[in-house]
Amino acid sequence: MPWIQHSLQFAPKRRGFHLVTREIVAQVPEIGDTSVGLLNLFLQHTSASLTINENADPDVQVDLEASMNAIAPESFPYVHTCEGPDDMPAHVKSSLLGASLTVPVRDGRLALGTWQGIYLVEHRNHASSRRVVATLWGE
Repeated sequence: MPWIQHSLQFAPKRRGFHLVTREIVAQVPEIGDTSVGLLNLFLQHTSASLTINENADPDVQVDLEASMNAIAPESFPYVHTCEGPDDMPAHVKSSLLGASLTVPVRDGRLALGTWQGIYLVEHRNHASSRRVVATLWGE
């Protein structure tokens, strides 16, 4: 299989953790044809993140958001404030969680654990759409 690359587009989301595993699989249909491989996801933004975490209990999303807000509060005396009080905390959170993930592919599926899902984490109060470059390699 040659390298496959797609530009994924995600509609604007409210601040918080958003499960996007199914959207990713739908936008990269070649995953279903891959017996063994790797899917790299790269978010092209500095105020959002990608992460893998529990996908079963929605309370996890609430607690993760609350924890991130405690780690990087808007009330901290940031120097960079020209884009609003939620911007610099968004950059801090993005640096902590990261902008890319690599997920193994096995037998036409993402080889995530039983309770794992891929999250697009929006750190801004009023975000725009988000772009992810998805690169698949395998056989």
